[in-house]
Formats: sequence, structure tokens, C-alpha cells
Amino acid sequence: MALVVGTHSGTFHADDVLAFAMIRRFVDPDAQVIRTRERADLLACDIVIDVGGEFDPEKLRFDHHQGTYRGPRSSAGMILDWLEGQATVDHDLATLLRARMVDYIDAVDTGREAPRTDVPCFARIVEAMGQGLETAEQHHDAFLRAADVARTVLDGLVRGFVEVRENRDVVLRAMQAAVDAKRSVICFDRYVPWKPVYFENGGETHPTDYVLFPSEDETWKLVAIPPSIGQFEQKRPLPDTWAGKLADELEAATGVKGSLFCHKNRFIAVFETSDGAVDALKRFGLYEVQVAPDA
Repeated sequence: MALVVGTHSGTFHADDVLAFAMIRRFVDPDAQVIRTRERADLLACDIVIDVGGEFDPEKLRFDHHQGTYRGPRSSAGMILDWLEGQATVDHDLATLLRARMVDYIDAVDTGREAPRTDVPCFARIVEAMGQGLETAEQHHDAFLRAADVARTVLDGLVRGFVEVRENRDVVLRAMQAAVDAKRSVICFDRYVPWKPVYFENGGETHPTDYVLFPSEDETWKLVAIPPSIGQFEQKRPLPDTWAGKLADELEAATGVKGSLFCHKNRFIAVFETSDGAVDALKRFGLYEVQVAPDA
């Protein structure tokens, strides 16, 4: 039998939407929701979030509004804490979900942070999905649509987390292979999400400057590594003479046939083959590890 989750009726917010989406994602994909403030109806629910005046994880009651709760969580953070405590979500995944989504929703819902009006963050998206509603049925249907959006985001975050974890050793081996060969470029025979592992393992000081990997269209991408994760600068940009050039112009600039594209900001170039990308780096003295002047 599907779990029955109770939450408040009327206007919904990002925290109750996300809490319900996490229950569906990690506990019961068929969980149903009852939106009410009637105490008798809430007592009959398996889990109650964001309403009911009680915080008691053992009884599966998760309301942060009552005076006895003094913590920083909204119902979203409470549910994630419970999922981690039950080992339904492991610690590393819970940490990622907090950093990428849940902590922000907690802060917005508890008034510790104001959502920016110029950024389509999840709190604003949920708010927009609840605009212009009149009947209880409209609110209920919109709540479920918002929960579906939250579930889609959660699914993507989990897939990304799993992909990074599964490819951790691949990235570490490629980093070491580049060091052993004194190459400035890390080479992959398929795309892997390299940045999290790279920067968690000394990427800022790692002697490499570029990453080379095949694209889905069978071309090869040469990417300049940023100095730290999330930055748009590069440790060592691609040559200025490549910037913004396409096809014949880029071939003339690189001296390599099959040079296809270089972004004007010099953080990515595309080649027909991996050998072409490597040849281009070698022609400009960029293939070998850069040695500091005082080394």
C-alpha cells in the first residue's frame, strides 16, 4: 500500500514540495499526498510534513513551525536528515543534496535568506507554479506538478552523483598518467565528469592545463582547465591566435587539418581527431607540463 503523506492545504512552498518529492524519490514512488489542516486527517497519515505542530522523526512528523523546534531546517531539510539517518540516502549523497538544493530551500523558507528576484531559483519556480490558483483542486494539482519538477531535478542530481562516483578511479588514473608522461593534457577515451574528482584531489596545483575527450558527434574537445571548480578563467588559456576562429581560419592558425572551432574566450577548441588536438598543442609548445621559472 502506498504511503500517505500529509501536508498543509492552500499555498505551497518549495520546502513542502521538495520534501514530498524526496519521499517519492527515495522511499515510495507511489506515495500519495493529502493537503489539509484537519487534525484528524493528519493523524491518519503515515508521514506529515510542514504542518501539524509536531517534530518527531520517530513518529514521522516533520513540522518546523512549532515553538519546540529551534533548528535551521524546513520540512525539506528535516526529511533529508531522516532519510540519511535511516541510511536510505548515504552521507555523501545527502551532503551533495544539501549543498546543491536543500540548504538553500531551508534558508529561504525559514527567512534566513531571501530568494533573488532576478534568478529563476527553485523557490521562485515553485512560487510561480502556485500563482493564480483559486480552488483546492487547483492547488492540489499544481502541488503535484511542482513535486514532479522537484523529482526531475533530484533524479538529475542523483545521476550526476552516481556518475562521478563510478568514474572516480578513471579520473585519478588519467591524472596520474598525465603526470607520469609529463603531459599538460589529461586524456579520456570517453567523456567522464572529471571536475569534481580532479579538484577534490589537488586539481588547483596539479600540473595539467587541459582535458581532451571525445564528443557525442565523434569530434574531440580540448578544454582548458580552470584554476578552481566553478571559475571561468583558465590555468593556461588556448592560444590567442586561435580565439573565435572556425574551420579554414582555425586550420591556418593551428597548422593542423581538421581544426574545427575555438571559442573566443579560449577555453575550448574542437578537432576532428584526438591526434589533431595533440598536434596543435605540440606546435604551440603546450603539450608538455609547464615548468615554473624557479624550478
